[in-house]
Amino acid sequence: SSVSLKAQGCFGCQSICEMSCCSQRLRRTSPMSGSSRTELILSKPPRVNGWSWPLQPFQVLAWLLYAYLAVVSLGIYIPLLPAPWNHLVCAVSFSVELTAAAFIVHFFTHIAAVTIDPADASVRAKQNYSSPTPLFDRSKQVHVIQDLHCYLCDTKVGPKVKHCGVCNKCVEDFDHHCKWLNNCVGGRNYRCFFVALLSATFGVLVLVVVLMFVSIQQYLHPESLRTSPQFDSLLGNETWLMFIPLTPIKTSSTSLLILAFITVVLGFISLLLLTHLLGFHFYLLYKGISTYEYIKLQRQKGSR
Repeated sequence: SSVSLKAQGCFGCQSICEMSCCSQRLRRTSPMSGSSRTELILSKPPRVNGWSWPLQPFQVLAWLLYAYLAVVSLGIYIPLLPAPWNHLVCAVSFSVELTAAAFIVHFFTHIAAVTIDPADASVRAKQNYSSPTPLFDRSKQVHVIQDLHCYLCDTKVGPKVKHCGVCNKCVEDFDHHCKWLNNCVGGRNYRCFFVALLSATFGVLVLVVVLMFVSIQQYLHPESLRTSPQFDSLLGNETWLMFIPLTPIKTSSTSLLILAFITVVLGFISLLLLTHLLGFHFYLLYKGISTYEYIKLQRQKGSR
């Protein structure tokens, strides 16, 4: 087997080939266009969805940020809004189409986008996700998918299918592999992905507005934020309460402002990334193309 690997030109040293053959079976993903090199990676079973191990660092970061913003907004700052505002802002700032809270919509659509298996129907019907895919032999096939047949999944696939090297399976109506979801985005979960993106952008946007309003009012009219009955037993304006009305916890005005500043910075960074991505996908919807098709078009333009 080491002679075979050496003949393929993937390693320049026979000892490395022998060590690779003794350790684990190797397979090729999609061949590199315009090059005689072939990429070998460790053989592994296809991933089921975004919960398949290992988790992506970006995926964990997204959930931590979501939890932080939800706790800070619902537990600290929205309860401080003036009486005519608090219920209205809860309804407006955390809702999609004014019917459901945006963070709840984002939670469930995010879960759905991560959980749904976007693989092609033929792959889902055949694949048990427990055994590695076969070794791709470039000497026999130039591409992983030829004539609507995937030689790694060993099945017939649709015309808009791409074999994802990360998930190691063919994805139906492939758009892109999302590190934040740790899953591919395809035809089966694109709507969930888009709604999750839209609700996250909307929720963070209004959260930043609420934080800025509370911070300004804390300087100009602090009494307007102290409408909760729990503030009646406090002396002065330097002591504030968090997590009212259920479990009020005392804090200082400085701590409240520092936390608001940190949250606004995180909110602006998140908003910058989210609006950029959302605007890009609105553009793709307008053009009627996927992210993968957009990248292919850009590569074709660059090669001219």
